[in-house]
Amino acid sequence: MATFRVLRNSPAQRSLARTVLAGFLERSGTAPALCRLSILFGVVLLSGCQSLPGPYAPPEQRQPFENFAPYRIHKIVDMGEPDANQHIVTGIVGDKGPWRWTNKRVEVRVFLRTNQMLRYVIDFSIVDATFKDTGPLEFSFDVNGHVVDHMRYTSPGSEHFEKPIPEDWVQPGKDAILGAEVDKVWVSPADHQPLGFILTRMGLLQE
Repeated sequence: MATFRVLRNSPAQRSLARTVLAGFLERSGTAPALCRLSILFGVVLLSGCQSLPGPYAPPEQRQPFENFAPYRIHKIVDMGEPDANQHIVTGIVGDKGPWRWTNKRVEVRVFLRTNQMLRYVIDFSIVDATFKDTGPLEFSFDVNGHVVDHMRYTSPGSEHFEKPIPEDWVQPGKDAILGAEVDKVWVSPADHQPLGFILTRMGLLQE
C-alpha cells in the first residue's frame, strides 16, 4: 500500500501560491477565475504529497549451484608459519624458517573436510650451487600414494607446480599425506647431509 505524507506549507510553497494568485488576479477578477485558482492552489499544496516505499531489503545474493562452495578450502603448509612443524611427516632439514631444505623426499600432512575440486600445490626452489653438481632434476608429486605428475627441471630457480587431483584420492575428515621427491640429491662435503631442494610451501587448495 502506498503511504502518503503531506508536507506542511513551507516558505517555498507559500511563495509559489502567492505568485499563482497574483497572476490570476491580474488576468481576471471574476469568480470563475477564483474558482480555477482554488483548484490550482490545491494542486500546489498537494505537490508536497509523495508516495513513499515501504521497508525494502536488497535481494539475497546467491551463488550458482554449479560448482557451489560456501567457502574455499585450503590446507597449505607454509614453512614460515608457527605450526608448520606439526604438519611435517618427514624429509625436512631444520625446524624453523620461511623456507627449509629437504632430503630426497618430503612429506606433509593436511586435514580436510572435503574432497571436492582439490588441487595439489607446491612452491619450491632449485639452488644454483647444488644444481651445478646434480644437473637436471626429475620430480614426482603425490597424494596418499597416488602420483599427481612427474616433472623435469633443467635449470635452477623458483618453481610453482599445481594440478587438480581426483576426488577419491582424499577421504573427507581424514589426514592426507602429500609428497614430493627428487631423483638426485646433493651431499654436503662438511657434514655429509643429503640435500634435495628448498621447500617454501605445499598443500591442497580448493578451486
